[in-house]
Amino acid sequence: MRVLVIEDGYEYSETLGRFLSEGFEWVRAGSGTQGLAALADGSTYDVVFLDMRFDRAPKGELLGDVEAISDRFNGDPVQARRFLEDHQGNFVLKALRDAGHLVPVLLSYDFDGEPRRWRRLVDRYPPVDYLPDNASPANISSRLRALNATGERR
Repeated sequence: MRVLVIEDGYEYSETLGRFLSEGFEWVRAGSGTQGLAALADGSTYDVVFLDMRFDRAPKGELLGDVEAISDRFNGDPVQARRFLEDHQGNFVLKALRDAGHLVPVLLSYDFDGEPRRWRRLVDRYPPVDYLPDNASPANISSRLRALNATGERR
C-alpha cells in the first residue's frame, strides 16, 4: 500500500517506516503544498496520513489566508498563524478535496472530545478517519488498510 504522509516534521514518516515497513511504501510531504504537488504529479497513493498540527512549517508553507484569519483575532497575525498551525490539517484536507483528490485520509488527531467537529469533517470530506497521536503501529496499520478498502483513488 502506498501512503503519502503529510507532516511538518519527520516523526510519523520515520516511525511508520520503521514499524510498518512490510506491505507499505511511505512517501513524505513536508507541507500541504508539497502534499498537493505530490498528488498532482500523477503519482498514485492508496491513502494519505495527515498530521493535523503544523507548528514547524516554514513561513509561507501554511495553507490558509493569514490576513483574513487575522480579522478573527482583532488583526493579530501571531494568533492567526497559531490558528493556522493548530488547524492546518483542516486546511490541507479541504485543499485536497477542492483539487479533486478523493484518496482516503487518515488524520492524526483525537476527535473523541469533539464529536460535532468530527461529524462535519466526515460529512464534508469523505472518505476520512482518525486516530490519536499515540495510536499503536498495529492500530495505524489496521485503520490504513480499512480506509484503503473503502476509498477511491486519485
